[in-house]
Amino acid sequence: MAYRKLGVDTKHRRSMLANLTKEVIMNGKITTTETRAKEVRKFVDKMITYGKNGDLVSRRKALAFLQNDTEVVKKVFDELAVKYATRNGGYTKVLKLDERRGDNALMAVLSLVD
Repeated sequence: MAYRKLGVDTKHRRSMLANLTKEVIMNGKITTTETRAKEVRKFVDKMITYGKNGDLVSRRKALAFLQNDTEVVKKVFDELAVKYATRNGGYTKVLKLDERRGDNALMAVLSLVD
């Protein structure tokens, strides 16, 4: 699977992606750079797919990626898995915004599909 390095080392990237994934799951949407939003979308979709599987192995994989945050994993397995039970993928959408003032980075909103 090809991935973006996002200009940071491996530990920082993994932590950043896990934290952004947790924020999307808990709040429903985040505003970040377009590149990060496109990368985080993969992990949010994967966590919801784990929730739809619903078995112990999937729960442990989700806990491992989400840094043992049981509150987020509980929301994925109890609420989001039920909400997207009939949907086959495509649980998120990326809406592009204007450039960020200061460094001119392309911004985007990553949100869960209703």
